[in-house]
This record gives sequence, C-alpha cells and structure tokens, in this order.
Amino acid sequence: MQEKAQIIQVPNTLRAKVGGRLGALDAESIAKAEAALADLSTQFDSWLLEEVKKLEDVQATIKVEGLNASNVEQLFYRAHDLKGLGTTYGFPLITRICGSLCKLMDDESKRAEAPRVLVEAHLDAVRAIVRDQIKAENHPMGRVLAEALEQRVKEHLDVVQKA
Repeated sequence: MQEKAQIIQVPNTLRAKVGGRLGALDAESIAKAEAALADLSTQFDSWLLEEVKKLEDVQATIKVEGLNASNVEQLFYRAHDLKGLGTTYGFPLITRICGSLCKLMDDESKRAEAPRVLVEAHLDAVRAIVRDQIKAENHPMGRVLAEALEQRVKEHLDVVQKA
C-alpha cells in the first residue's frame, strides 16, 4: 500500500520579526553613507600601502627562512586580506592577483610546496601595480600579467592534482 505524502507549511515569521516590509531606501541616508565613504577614500592609498608592507615583510622572512608552515600561513592570510581589499581601495588587479595567489596556496596541507618563484612573481606583481598606480582592471600590462600568473597557477595545480 502506498503512503500518502503530507506537506507541512511552516509559517514565515521573519516578516513579523523585522516589522513587515522593508521601506524604501532613504536618499538622505544614502548620501551620508556616500559622503562618509568619500572621506575614507582619501586614506585608501595609505591603508593599501600598509597592507602591501605586511605582505613584503612576510616575503622578506620567506627569503631568509624559505617557505615553512608559519610564514606560508602569514603569506596566505596577507594575500587573502589584499584580495578582499584591493577593489575596495581602487585596485581591482590586486584583488585578481591576490586571488590567484590564494588559489595557489588554497590547500592548507600543500601551501609550503607552492613554487617559490611563482609566489614571488605574484608579490612582485602586486608591488608593480601599486608602484605604477594601475587602477584600471583592463590595463593592458596588468591584464596580461594577471592572466599569465593565473595560467601558471592552473598549470601547477593541474600537475599537483595528477600526482
């Protein structure tokens, strides 16, 4: 004998908890938020330089000690921070290149095995973008550099997966 299915409708109480429908966005609040962001944007370059400096400090340690569990973790997290902040600070290519570096080191158990020359190339690219103030995502040199790094990461990961 075939059993009948029973459908249970769970009431949606979220609307009652948040006070019904959300109202229209307040233009004055939006203007205030945009003004606050504009005020903060004057500090973006200095904040970006601080983040790049942290990345460079880890790179200097790696040059002395080599890639080890401790400094490769720091490198990954610094790159991950810049991946998130690059576009916010007006440098979308930094986001892209740091995303590529994070992909290279995504597997925590194999981070220290990342090809050092490829890691260095990513870090050098970030420095070049900041130095040359490459803010356009479609900048010819920046785009080609990002594509080349992404391709090398893909090739490396393909080899690692097959092994």
